[in-house]
Amino acid sequence: MIRLDVTPESAGWGYSGLRVVALAAGEEYSCSTGGDEVVVVPLSGGVAVTADGEEVLLAGRDSVFDGPTDVAYVPIRARLTLRSDADGRFALATARATRRLPVRHIPVARQRIEMRGAGTCSRQVNNFATTDVLDADRIIACEVLTPGGNWSSYPPHRHDDLEEIYYFEVAGGGPGYQRAADVREVRSGDVVLIPDGWHGPSMAAPGYDLYYLNVMAGPGERAWVIEDEPEHAWVRDTWTGQQIDPRLPFGKGRNR
Repeated sequence: MIRLDVTPESAGWGYSGLRVVALAAGEEYSCSTGGDEVVVVPLSGGVAVTADGEEVLLAGRDSVFDGPTDVAYVPIRARLTLRSDADGRFALATARATRRLPVRHIPVARQRIEMRGAGTCSRQVNNFATTDVLDADRIIACEVLTPGGNWSSYPPHRHDDLEEIYYFEVAGGGPGYQRAADVREVRSGDVVLIPDGWHGPSMAAPGYDLYYLNVMAGPGERAWVIEDEPEHAWVRDTWTGQQIDPRLPFGKGRNR
C-alpha cells in the first residue's frame, strides 16, 4: 500500500516529506496528519479524501502525463482517509507546520498552469500548491513535465532556505537524469533529496517524457526564492525569440 515514505526524520532535515500510497479498488488508507500539513496529489486514478468531517472528491487522471489534476489540502492534527473506487496511486506531499487551516479542494481551474522556458528548455509547470495559488503554512508543491530530449530545472539554481524533494516518473519505462551534488539516473518511483546547494538540470532522455513532483518547505518565510547559478544564468537570454516546444501542453491524446 505504501510505496514510498520520506519523512523529515528519514531525510535528515526538518520540514519536507512525501508518501506515495497505492490503493486497489474499494481499498482505504487512513493516517493522522499529526504535525504535517498535507497536499493529496493523484498520480493515477481518482480518490475520495475525508478529513475534519469533510469529503473532497478528486477526479484525478489516468497518469501524470494526461494533464493536471485537482488536489486536496489537509491541515495538521487531522484524521485523513483516502478511498478509491478503482486502482490508483496517490502522493501525499507534506510539510511540518504550526498553523491550522481548513480542508480545501484546489480544482485545475484555480491552478496556474504555465509553459516555462523555450526550445529544448521548454517544460510545463502545474502550480497547485505554490504561494500564489494555495494559502498554506509552509508547504510549496508543484509538478513539472518535460518532453523527451528537453531539460528543465535549468539554468541550475538554488533556494537554500527550502528542503526540496524531487519525485520522478518516466514515460515508457525509460531513464531520466538529475544533477545535484552529482548526476543520477532516475526512473519511475525514484526520489532525489536536495537539502541545499546548486541543482539542475533535470534531463529527459530522448524518447522518454519526464515528470517530477517537487515538494518544498523550510523554517523561514513561505517564499520560493530562486537564485540562478551565475556561471549559467546567461542561458535564459537565449530563449528570446524561440518557440515553446509544440509537444506541450501534456494532455490526453498526446503521443509519447
